Parts: sequence; structure tokens; C-alpha cells
Amino acid sequence: MDSKVVNNCVVKDQFWYSRPGKFNGTIDAMVKIARAEGVTSLWSGLPPTLVMAVPATVCYFTLYDNILDRLRLKYGRKMWLPMIAGGSARIAAVTLISPLEMIRTKMQSEKLSYLEIFKAIKITTSNKGLVSLWTGWGPTLLRDVPFSVLYWFFYENFKSLYKIQRKHEYLPFIFAFTCGAFSGALAAVVTCPFDVIKTHRQIELGELEAMKDYKTKPSSTWILLNKLRRQQGFRALFAGLTPRLIKVAPACAIMIGTYEYLKEFFKEYNRKDFKSPSAF
Repeated sequence: MDSKVVNNCVVKDQFWYSRPGKFNGTIDAMVKIARAEGVTSLWSGLPPTLVMAVPATVCYFTLYDNILDRLRLKYGRKMWLPMIAGGSARIAAVTLISPLEMIRTKMQSEKLSYLEIFKAIKITTSNKGLVSLWTGWGPTLLRDVPFSVLYWFFYENFKSLYKIQRKHEYLPFIFAFTCGAFSGALAAVVTCPFDVIKTHRQIELGELEAMKDYKTKPSSTWILLNKLRRQQGFRALFAGLTPRLIKVAPACAIMIGTYEYLKEFFKEYNRKDFKSPSAF
């Protein structure tokens, strides 16, 4: 971090992330960040992302399938059931990984080592309690729950239409892949403003911690929404939409394509294993 002299004291510049200047698109942002912070900074927060991806994904997909199966046993194959299952599963997954999400955001917004991050977390929890680890939980739910509701609504209904037209249960990988990308992109566009707000809230918390200000509370979701809209216009609520789409669409496609393929693979494997004489 840069340093400057204020009243004969050396003060570290906490707002290092603003140094690249104004970004003019996704590619421009990547180039400027790489020049200012180094190419590896584009992968800031990767380790906690990988650590939280496994439990989050396992929890999310397992809960979704089980909730949807139970709902369909009771209510049949209603179009709205995937929305309830997706939203419920996402609430549980977000609650589980929210502390790791905060750590990742801090790593991406502040140039801190792992030791410094854990020290910052220790200071935060000692001043504000363990509940501070779930800072940004509300905005994250506002982003992720509507995303899951829309995503599974689109995906499951596309899948049902395909199976009705083809008159069989098998879902090809390419269809699941394409449908996952399309459903994810639609959901990402609608929920982008909440992603912007979530990031702003967690960065604001980091700034308050850097200034040792433990009394000021981070702005509420609606205050931040109105502030951004008033100061920067409606387009500010969709800042970062392009990189979000670049990330979300292929991620959803790969995730659901792989998930559907492996479900079919193990279903067939278990069917063959059950029929085998050696299984008895």
C-alpha cells in the first residue's frame, strides 16, 4: 500500500483499489488492474473461493434435489416448485458460506496477506461479535435467492419441455450445458444490482475497519441503492454486468451440464450394479 505524510505522521493509503483509475469496460479494467497490481491480482481471493465452492455446491445441489422431490411428491410437477426449492436451498448455502464470502471480498478489495486478514477478522469479531462474520448476508440473499429462483424456474421448465417433445427422460449434456448458460445469464441480469450493493457494503465495512471506526454502521441496502442511483445514475446499479455474465453463464453451464451428466452416469451404473448377480 502507498504511504503519505499527514500532520508529520506516516499514514498508509487504505484505498489502494482505486489506483488504476476509471475503467472503460471489462478488458480495460483487467489491463489496468494487471498493470497496477500485477497479473496475479486478477486471481485475488481464489483460495477462499475454492474452499467455499465445494461445501456450498454440495449443500446447494443436495438440498435442491431433496426439497424438489418432496414438493413434487406432495404437489405434482407444478411449474413454480423449482422456484421454492431453489430459493430454500440457496438460503441454506449462503448462510453456510457467508463468512468465507466476506473473507474473499476483503482479499479482493484490500491488499492483505492471509495473516493480516485473520488479524482483521479477529479484531472485527472482538469488537462486533461473531455475527459480524455474516456482514453482507442480507444483500447476498437479495442477490442469490432471486437468482436461484429465476435460474431453476427457467432451467427446469426448459428441461420439461425438452423431455415432453423428445418423449424420453435422458437429457443430453449439450442441452443441459446450453440451457444452463441461458438460464444463468437471464438470472444474472435481473439480480446484478444486488450484486453491486453486496460488494459495496462489504467494501464499506473494510474501509471502516481500516480507519478503526467500530461505531459507524455500514449503510443499509436501500440507502446504498438510492445513493448509487442518485449519484451515478441507474446504470451504476448494473456496473460489472459484463464480467458477471462472462463468469456466471459458463459457470452455470459447466455446473449443471456436469451435474446432469454425472446423475445419469451413476443412475445407469447403479441400475447395472443392481441387476448384476454379484450384487446379491
